[in-house]
Amino acid sequence: MEASPETITKQQERTVFLFLTVALFPALAVAIVVSYGFAVWIWQMFNGPPGT
Repeated sequence: MEASPETITKQQERTVFLFLTVALFPALAVAIVVSYGFAVWIWQMFNGPPGT
């Protein structure tokens, strides 16, 4: 018994949704926070900490 094209599409959609919510979005969030922290760290190396 073969799966209909509609079923395959729903399975692919579910797989892509799980990939986005479990892997891609958390990885992007971590990458954004890490890159911002790195940029602030580099900025403070050249300009000193705030208030000085």
